[in-house]
Amino acid sequence: MTLARRTLGAIAALLVLGAAGCAADPAPAAAPAATYRGGGVTVTLQLTTADDGRRQLSATFTPDEAGFHLYSVDLPADGIDGLGLPTRLAVRGGLVPDGTARADRPLRTVSPLGLGVDLPVYPDGAVTVTLPVRRAATGPSEAVVSFGACSEQRCLIPVTDQAVPLGTVG
Repeated sequence: MTLARRTLGAIAALLVLGAAGCAADPAPAAAPAATYRGGGVTVTLQLTTADDGRRQLSATFTPDEAGFHLYSVDLPADGIDGLGLPTRLAVRGGLVPDGTARADRPLRTVSPLGLGVDLPVYPDGAVTVTLPVRRAATGPSEAVVSFGACSEQRCLIPVTDQAVPLGTVG
């Protein structure tokens, strides 16, 4: 066998192995990431593909100070007796929801002293909310977030319907 044939054979083998490696371990869908900071919270957004092949937008809400929590995604829009602001993740533009937003942390209840109400919140610290999404149109997409962060002593300025550009999502 000539050197040229052996070289071509080696190159062909590498191409086959490389293609097989790509097929066996698909990379997650490339996704724009965005960050928003306001209301004493940093929100990091990431568009990914779930194990079942569905697209999903994840938002990690991280209070900038220790000892602060966020309210449940299931809290009514007006809170309970006007108290609390639900953590919300929505999309608009080229993306539409394809399911319900879910959080990765268990709920606990806080009862602000003297107010006679129990409020569902996540444990202090970061919580990630994930929303299944699908492409509905061409063009840019936005995430829309709402949240309020509180500690046992005080609440920070809430953020309502803040649009965060995601760019054009394929």
